[in-house]
Amino acid sequence: MPEYKYQAQDSKGKIVKGKAEAYDETDLQKRFHDSGLLLLEAKPLQKNVALKPLKKPKLADFCRQLGTLIKAGVTLVKAIEIIANDESISDYERQLFLRLRDRIVQGVALSIAMEELEPAFPPLLIFMIKAAETSGTLDITCLRLADQYTSESQLEQQAKNSLTYPKILAVLIVIVVAILFGYVLPQFEEMFSQLPSLPIPTRILMGISDFVAHKWYVLLVIVVLGIIFGKIIVKLPAVKYHIDHIKVMGAWGKLTKVIYSARFARTMSSLYLSGIPIHSCIEISRSTIGNKYIEAQFDEVEKKVAGGSPLSSALEEVNGFVSKLPSTIKVGEETGMLGNMLQSVANDLDFYSKQALLKLTSYIEPVMIVVMAVIVGFVIISIIQPIYQSYQTIGAGS
Repeated sequence: MPEYKYQAQDSKGKIVKGKAEAYDETDLQKRFHDSGLLLLEAKPLQKNVALKPLKKPKLADFCRQLGTLIKAGVTLVKAIEIIANDESISDYERQLFLRLRDRIVQGVALSIAMEELEPAFPPLLIFMIKAAETSGTLDITCLRLADQYTSESQLEQQAKNSLTYPKILAVLIVIVVAILFGYVLPQFEEMFSQLPSLPIPTRILMGISDFVAHKWYVLLVIVVLGIIFGKIIVKLPAVKYHIDHIKVMGAWGKLTKVIYSARFARTMSSLYLSGIPIHSCIEISRSTIGNKYIEAQFDEVEKKVAGGSPLSSALEEVNGFVSKLPSTIKVGEETGMLGNMLQSVANDLDFYSKQALLKLTSYIEPVMIVVMAVIVGFVIISIIQPIYQSYQTIGAGS
């Protein structure tokens, strides 16, 4: 519930100042009237909160509620107040929506108010809202955005759920390795020390075991530093570019291309159907692909389209999209139904991207199992080999 700084007057004419919580100014005025006070002035108190991007499920809920309320005839200010007073949202979201409402009350357009609150609202949402304000289709656009953000969040959630089993396997591998090197192998140290010589795999294994057992803290520091520096290095533009290039190569790339094509097609269709110019659609859509290697190629795409080339022919040169994308767009250009064809191919690619995601995660599971088998197998061979050699030596001596 928002907080207001008020100035009121009692029945004796005395001025009363303070702070009070209320759903809105009308609610605050009613409360003061019931208390025998006359509200003279009320200013909403805005908490200084650091702006951060809203997650896609939150954006989907916001757009769906806003579109539904506006379609029902509710004014924009009242619609945002209703959303802000929802008990299920966080305090950050409530403050964000109230700031949005206050700017609209001051006469600022919704798209401009959202732009002022960057990076809370993404460019895609701002551009589509701006186009909807011009065309008078704010309710339709909001509902379309809700469907898009819902689809994207479901895909991301599916990816997270699909990685649950591989993550469990990874944790099991770490636990198994820790037990083997920290507890099991030291039990054989005394026996192996009595042998005249040990095979190379066994010496390597015992060296690692001794390090883990006695200097585990050094290993922990190395792992932590490795993770920290790894994250920093991966975020470097040049490194990120080459990693993203690898993602679209080989058999793995055939699957990732479907996912990238679906993202581009969905964003492109939403923007184009909202009446946004084609060059702006391309500029915004390229930023939602999620692959720096593909995005870098769009500099040439924008030049070609600006020079009069069809979008389909410009996209044919992009390495990272499935061939179905430019071919479907070409049909839309020839028939004058580019918006509908973009929406159609987006729906198709959404389905195929979900299937591709399932295939990608299905490849990870057997790889993790093989890794675990190799580690355990290496340990077993390294332990059995010297024991077997000692038996052979005893047999030869007798």
